[in-house]
Amino acid sequence: MKKKTFTYSDLSKKQLENLKELYVQKKVESMTHKELKGFVLETISHQINDTIGKEEEMEAWQEMSNFFGEHFEIIIFEMQKKYSDEKNLIENEIDSHKQRMAFLERNNLQQEKQDMWND
Repeated sequence: MKKKTFTYSDLSKKQLENLKELYVQKKVESMTHKELKGFVLETISHQINDTIGKEEEMEAWQEMSNFFGEHFEIIIFEMQKKYSDEKNLIENEIDSHKQRMAFLERNNLQQEKQDMWND
């Protein structure tokens, strides 16, 4: 007799929530201190470094500001001083990104026009 394979759709919303909560609790309990630190490092790094868009960037900025507290401005001044020559590079990257996005939009519009006539 074949063993039944379960999927998430076999559970009610409440059952699935409880299963997930149990998994999180047991997963954390089973991890070593080294594994926990690695996981937290990866999670925070992803959260801060892989921001997309202005809203996420603002959230990351606020989190850093809260963490560094009164030292945040000093750290910013030190970063600006240390990497002052790189400001122009960032502006160039932003311009380049804008140009690529505009190019992609134009291509998409042209493709849609062509597709319309291909019927």
